[in-house]
Amino acid sequence: MPRQTTFAKQGEIEPAWRHVDADGQTLGRMATTIATHLMGKHRPEWTPHVLTGDFVVVTNAEKVNMTGKKLQQKAQLVYSGYPGGLKAHKYSDLIESHPERIIEEAVRRMLPKTRLGRDMFRRLKVYRGPEHPHTNQKPEALAC
Repeated sequence: MPRQTTFAKQGEIEPAWRHVDADGQTLGRMATTIATHLMGKHRPEWTPHVLTGDFVVVTNAEKVNMTGKKLQQKAQLVYSGYPGGLKAHKYSDLIESHPERIIEEAVRRMLPKTRLGRDMFRRLKVYRGPEHPHTNQKPEALAC
């Protein structure tokens, strides 16, 4: 039995495509599963400095659930950098106008804050309705 740690090299790992249906899913629990698969930590050959994660396609983003009163009380803060430039968007308004941003923000904050984390985030595809343009990749269902 070898006593050396094996590290994956860039290009050795073929990424899989996963599909998540957000209908009825709790936002935080779903986001942790998505972030784990984007990072590749579900694989035995995970390496911290190599992109070993999968592509994740999320559909039905407008039907995601939030526990408690978060939908009415929680707000996304956007700051322009200028005095008085702080805007707060309630999640109840965001779920109607841009439901993709809620899932993207939750997952982005769980990923590493590095160049590798930005590459991982680019592998996340979120869509409002049940249709997505990635049917040719044959994504496998991912249970959250």
